[in-house]
Amino acid sequence: MTDTTTGIKHVASALARQTLQNNELTRPVAGVKPIRLLPWLQVVKIGGRLLDRGATAILPLVDEIRRLLLEHKMLILTGAGLRARHVYSVGLDLGLPVGSLAPLAASEAGQNGHILAAMLAPEGVSYVEHPTIANQLSIHLAASPAVVGSAFPPYHHHEFPGSRIPPHRADTGAFLAADALGAAGLTVVEDVDGICTTDPNGPEAGSAELLRDISAAELLAMDGPLPVDRAMLETMANARHITHVQVVNGLVPGRLTAALRGEHVGTLIRTGAHTG
Repeated sequence: MTDTTTGIKHVASALARQTLQNNELTRPVAGVKPIRLLPWLQVVKIGGRLLDRGATAILPLVDEIRRLLLEHKMLILTGAGLRARHVYSVGLDLGLPVGSLAPLAASEAGQNGHILAAMLAPEGVSYVEHPTIANQLSIHLAASPAVVGSAFPPYHHHEFPGSRIPPHRADTGAFLAADALGAAGLTVVEDVDGICTTDPNGPEAGSAELLRDISAAELLAMDGPLPVDRAMLETMANARHITHVQVVNGLVPGRLTAALRGEHVGTLIRTGAHTG
């Protein structure tokens, strides 16, 4: 009888005996561009400030999305809005840490997602939680043209402690999801035409000029408020698939449709990713 117990079997690995914290050692393996899991997917993030406007803003946008379901498979992610700002205000007054504020704000984004999914329910669209997006998104999209989820990344109590306000909010979460899935694109739908030199709704609105094409690094160097999270701009430097994000005005009918068809109708933010 042959003796098959010849000892321990070793599996060859390029990372054997290497520290995963040394970029020079892991680059030969980790530096290879990952595959695109869902290259046909369009990720659409809808801002909470737009949803705060109620029926006058939501119903026309829902009608436009309903028509787009015939053209695209979509992951629609919703942000928080004024309710999250109220949560931040109360939480900060109570002295809550940033890791406690993050899940509270994320719950507001989820509520917006449930509202939007309910409006699209006749088309077979439903709201799903983060674990489902991570593990079963392709199954849901095989049965439906779109799903809705919260755009907040599920850092929650693992949120970075460098700021009292959670830095990783809806824009960052949408970008992380789109890039991780290797999606065809990410469109951020807000209540402004794009990113301007000054706040188009502020005291200097008259001098605001639309920035039609700009890099994430250039935006980070700008002072003043932005309609997107600064953490998203920082994350863009490490993008693997998404080469640009377009910010469009969801209050203007047809802007989202044009953006998903590849037209330049807002502000293009260039990332650090390269094609090919």
